[in-house]
Amino acid sequence: MKIDVNPSFVIEGGTQDWEHALITGNGRQGALCYGTPDALHFTLAHEDLFQPVTEPLPAPPTAAALPRLRELIAASRFAEAAQAVCDLAVHDHPGYEETRWIDPLIPAGTVTFTPTNPGTGHRRGTDFRTGVVRQWWDGVVCDAFVSRADDVLVIRVTGSDGTVRVGLTAGEPERPIASSVVSTADGMVLTGRFPGVEWSALQGWTLAVRVTRTHEGVLIVARVSPSPDAPAELPSGGFDELLAAHVAVHGDLFGRCALDLGGDPVERLFDAGRYAIISSSGRRPPTLQGVWSGSYSPPWRSGWTIDGNLQAAVLAVHSTSTPSLMIPVFDLVSDLLPDFRANARALYDMPGFFIPAHLGSHGRQNHFGPIWCLTFWTAGAAWIGRLHLEHWQHTGDTEFLASRALPYLREAARFYLDFVVISDGKASFNPSYSPENHPAGTGAQACLDATMDRQVVADLLRSLLALDPGHPDAQRWRALLDALPPYRVNADGELAEWLDPSLTDRHEHRHCSHFYPFWYAGDAVLRDDPELRAAAVKAVRSRLRWWLGEASDEMGYGLALVGVAAAHLGLASEAQQALTRIAEAYWRPTLVPTHNRDHMFNVDLAGGLPALVVAMLLQSEDVGPDGVARICVLPALPSAWPSGAITGLTARGAISLDISWSSAGVTVTMTSPVDRRVELAFPGGRRALTLRARTPMNLSL
Repeated sequence: MKIDVNPSFVIEGGTQDWEHALITGNGRQGALCYGTPDALHFTLAHEDLFQPVTEPLPAPPTAAALPRLRELIAASRFAEAAQAVCDLAVHDHPGYEETRWIDPLIPAGTVTFTPTNPGTGHRRGTDFRTGVVRQWWDGVVCDAFVSRADDVLVIRVTGSDGTVRVGLTAGEPERPIASSVVSTADGMVLTGRFPGVEWSALQGWTLAVRVTRTHEGVLIVARVSPSPDAPAELPSGGFDELLAAHVAVHGDLFGRCALDLGGDPVERLFDAGRYAIISSSGRRPPTLQGVWSGSYSPPWRSGWTIDGNLQAAVLAVHSTSTPSLMIPVFDLVSDLLPDFRANARALYDMPGFFIPAHLGSHGRQNHFGPIWCLTFWTAGAAWIGRLHLEHWQHTGDTEFLASRALPYLREAARFYLDFVVISDGKASFNPSYSPENHPAGTGAQACLDATMDRQVVADLLRSLLALDPGHPDAQRWRALLDALPPYRVNADGELAEWLDPSLTDRHEHRHCSHFYPFWYAGDAVLRDDPELRAAAVKAVRSRLRWWLGEASDEMGYGLALVGVAAAHLGLASEAQQALTRIAEAYWRPTLVPTHNRDHMFNVDLAGGLPALVVAMLLQSEDVGPDGVARICVLPALPSAWPSGAITGLTARGAISLDISWSSAGVTVTMTSPVDRRVELAFPGGRRALTLRARTPMNLSL
């Protein structure tokens, strides 16, 4: 079956810079497609190819020093507490004398095609629907995709013959790589090895390439295998056959949600973001650079950063009806649980999990320092718990709830039951950390009672009490929940980032962790208390003011999270301002987002922008024991979108929705997999409804 390829956008001219490449991927492998008619390059990466650079160590044994650390924190000697951890770590192992990073995600190699007909007039683009990258000039067409069905890069060149070679990607590895290229009967195999590495199971990789010449041109098939001794077998079949099998899977995922804003440029960015996240979700979730790497030293090693980046990347996968893309997050966490348990014991002598902010080939807490005092960030386990809850809330998968979500949530809670100190009926988080900010005037990120710590733990405990009220730990969950300190409104009338009144907010920062409830199902306390809601509105506006100024030039996904919070507070204009700045400043012509303004290839915003758009059009609360789904459509619709439509959304309660609007009114179609009562809010009104299982309900509002 022949499938038409229609690029979703067109760029005039090529590039030799991988950061400006077009992308295609299947989650397991990713290909950066770039070059010119003189030579086309396809740099491949594999989700498991983290080069062993830094030997993992046990987390530093700081548990015995916890009373002293808490004394320092309570006395506002924050920097001393952070330095004390570093001193203890060095005393235990000299490897902690320097900052220890996770291993880098590196390229597996580059396949280069040199055409006999180079020509002029080079154009290129990506078809999001099929995942095909097309480059063309003077009668020559090159199509490339990475198959989700057959796990290979497939390249077809028509209109020109040419030569094919494969080799290591240009650049200098941080540790030596031994490589060789061996010719085979129909292609070649690149083998890379990591000599002198004794601590890693990953010894190297192979990149197998097959070249077939036809009367039309050249067909290239390639696959990376994370083993230096077992080159992967390559599937048979022609380009059209392989593409049809791929599109059946990729096209289904991409086609589940569609946005129509009458040609507004946000439409294309919405599609581009979803395409990037789908294409970089495989057995593992997207790293900072998805499943693409053109450098041996990518920024922050391109692992998984879970103090916000990974969560932003996957923030829209449930609401855009692709819940299977969340399973790789849970599988990653499950595989690293032994390290997380060991961290909790070494750092705090407590049960449960301590999840580091940076993850890669292992889950040990090795990355921290006197400024970036990440051993004090305990919120990671609870935050990952919210992702488990999101999956349950959006799918209604009872088997997942029983076998994966609840066991994880219970064990995560055990850490906080022991860690959080309750004195005179009031709980305190000491030490604490609000990623990656510091209170104004302190110069130290170590702190006491970060608001986010209170939020994630309250979220975890409320959910456990609703889902598992008969558990033996339920009384302890309730006692801790009741002891959590109240929110604080600072002197400027804003929701404070730190609960301690001695700590002053600093809005000139890329993170906004105290907006956590507004990225998910909300917090009834913030929703129902007029003073706190007004304080949250003011805090969002203050943080947004900095983002919209010229001083901010970093971490675009942070702006997306400010925008999502604005949308959840009904601030349509502010949400639109955030969206506009993101669209104008953080996307390259390749429609791949950047971390800073036009700097650093990065996919966090590929999840953040669709999540912001969805938050403006649909919101929902957690479905509680009463079984009622509370849904709001068009909660932050901006004036810039007087009409439009979106299909394939999913609300909590596993309810699918299609929404359209115009000056004539709003139309909503809802379908539930089970009988469900719904409280529906919309601009100008509310309705109570009863949905029958698998029976669409059409409403004109």
